[in-house]
Amino acid sequence: MARPHTSTAVSVSKDHRPNLWADALGRTATRAAQILLILTVAVVVVFALLQIRLLVIPVLIALILAAAIGPFVNMLRRRGWRGGLATGVAFLALLLVLAGVITTIVLSVRSQWDELISQASAGLDELENFLLTGPFPLDREQLNQARESVVEFAQSSQVRSGAVTGLSVVAEFLAGASLMVVILFFFLKDGAKIWNFFLRPFKGAREAKLRRVGKRTMEVLGGYVRGTAIVALVDTVAIGAVLLILQVPLAIPLAIIVFIGAFIPLVGATVAGVLAALVALVANGPIVALIVVAVVIAVNQLEGDLLQPIVMGKSLQLHALVILMALTAGTILAGIIGAVLAVPLAAVAWAIVQVWTAEDPNLEPMNPDLPPPNSQPT
Repeated sequence: MARPHTSTAVSVSKDHRPNLWADALGRTATRAAQILLILTVAVVVVFALLQIRLLVIPVLIALILAAAIGPFVNMLRRRGWRGGLATGVAFLALLLVLAGVITTIVLSVRSQWDELISQASAGLDELENFLLTGPFPLDREQLNQARESVVEFAQSSQVRSGAVTGLSVVAEFLAGASLMVVILFFFLKDGAKIWNFFLRPFKGAREAKLRRVGKRTMEVLGGYVRGTAIVALVDTVAIGAVLLILQVPLAIPLAIIVFIGAFIPLVGATVAGVLAALVALVANGPIVALIVVAVVIAVNQLEGDLLQPIVMGKSLQLHALVILMALTAGTILAGIIGAVLAVPLAAVAWAIVQVWTAEDPNLEPMNPDLPPPNSQPT
């Protein structure tokens, strides 16, 4: 009779053995393991994308441009134009705008180069005199040492290797630009067909959500690009007019740089304005440079307090801290291009989260023909 009793005791002891994964610490460890697994997958994906950035970056740029130009192509199609003709006209218009911008920059630099060199020489002499006789004067010996250090750096192997690297960057840029042009054409022409192809494996509610994701992505990207372009145009006109009135050399190229820099939120327009102030300092002296700085500050305040909320609307529903973190991460991963792409991609990611959780307030007015998120298609 002792053996059944022993078996029962062992069985009871096994039933009461504590489960290490069932208590609070075990659940925390499980969650931590899941987070580490997700982070590992994310790091692997980012690393893989960086290895093929020559493909990824043109695709992203083409997608953003297609979202901005898409409404124009759709307008032409609604007026009876064939798809290929509407796409070709929009595509050629974009290429003409880009070619005009590049031509304007090159011609302006060539026509004012000699004047800029002479004014820069005089401005540097004035700056040197200010450093020697200003409120915090430097010794002539310190100034000569600084000049010799600059000359030695310009003649160093680092600069020569940087020049070789610059040539490879130019070649990579040309290849990526050519690829982007081809991808953009097909996005404009067959964007809906491409998205439908990717949606073929999905059915029911998941397909409906993914269609909402596609529509919301194009809405956010298009609104962001068009809104930023309007804000950048206002900045360019204001700062460019001041540069022309003050007769600062290279006023038109500097204004175009302001326009391009405005596509990097928070810092782009400011950096471009500082560059314009430096050119004014070298060529026109400190008084003109201070005027340019004041105008840049005033334009940035007008942009942040009035233009951005009105023009951008709900296209960029991100906190300033999120924008700053996205800019930092994009710059670390992909340099200037990463800084340009980081904010719209972050806005798209947040829009996708809202769509997937059915918390996007723009879903109903933007997609009135789509079924509710949790319903099955009829």
